[in-house]
Amino acid sequence: MPHESSHRSSHRSAHRSSHRVAVIVDEGTNPFEVGIATELFGLPRPELGLPEPLYELTLCTPTPEIRMNHGFFTLSGVPGLEAADTADTLVVPGRPDNVVPRGEAVLDAVRRAHARGARVVSLCTGSFALAEAGILDGRRATTHWRWADLFRELHPTVLLEPDVLFVDEGDVLTAAGSAAALDLGLYIVRRDHGAEIANAVSRRLLFAAHRDGGQRQFVERPVPDVPDESLAPLLAWAGERIDKPLTVTDLATRAAVSPATLHRRFRAQLGTTPLAWLTGERVALACRLIERGEERLDIVAQRSGLGTAANLRARLRRETGLSPSAYRRRFGPSAGEALRAWA
Repeated sequence: MPHESSHRSSHRSAHRSSHRVAVIVDEGTNPFEVGIATELFGLPRPELGLPEPLYELTLCTPTPEIRMNHGFFTLSGVPGLEAADTADTLVVPGRPDNVVPRGEAVLDAVRRAHARGARVVSLCTGSFALAEAGILDGRRATTHWRWADLFRELHPTVLLEPDVLFVDEGDVLTAAGSAAALDLGLYIVRRDHGAEIANAVSRRLLFAAHRDGGQRQFVERPVPDVPDESLAPLLAWAGERIDKPLTVTDLATRAAVSPATLHRRFRAQLGTTPLAWLTGERVALACRLIERGEERLDIVAQRSGLGTAANLRARLRRETGLSPSAYRRRFGPSAGEALRAWA
């Protein structure tokens, strides 16, 4: 369950360009994760119509030239690690060689960032660097499942959670794998700027803003694109009636198939069941209503199709790990005011 404590002062309020992100590119770094960080935190978003960019991004390296993973290319002409010393968020991508420790210059940059209150983020096996720097001792973290046993062997004091996409410990966040870096990045965008902007970024990426699989995340889930058009009209129809007492039988009747056939199609195309999809959409709608300021739980439950406040509480806690009141404190309209007061 993501950490519920107050964010540090480095977590800026929405729509401010003063949030600086630095990405440490070390010898052997995976280019894909550097690209993810660049896409999420470095590119302009003119489609959002905001007066300022969401983030200011810079890459930084411990040496003037860095040979990327497998020597695909050499990176040069970027600032040194001193750029990490002014970052509000420091990102450490992974690399495949996790037995060889990181250089002390990189580890010192991580330690300095953490000591002064910056948010530190690892992508994939970048968590090894955070553990080597000593900032994960006694804390929850994740890494790629392939390296979980090695991680436990090298860093037994870290509370490794290898079965999640990412872990949020407040000022330190870790992503499980290369693609999970997108999940964590979108989560960070939502935490900083709200659900609507995070969903807009996810649409730009053509990447689902939320992935199922038992992970407790808070980004809205838009109606997904599917490889087979057969479910698309049904999803659109159901999405317009999500507040109604729809059942799996209702969906099957609308699709003119048996419930068993509908179940197979959902499994094949969406990787989930019709009931799980319905519940997920209803919880997502409930989250949006809370984020937009609705405080009456019975109204949220009714308008989201969850029926009762008790069911809303149970479903929201199961899906996000938070109670409605805790979710409101983190993502409701007053959350931005709280962050500005904290900053």
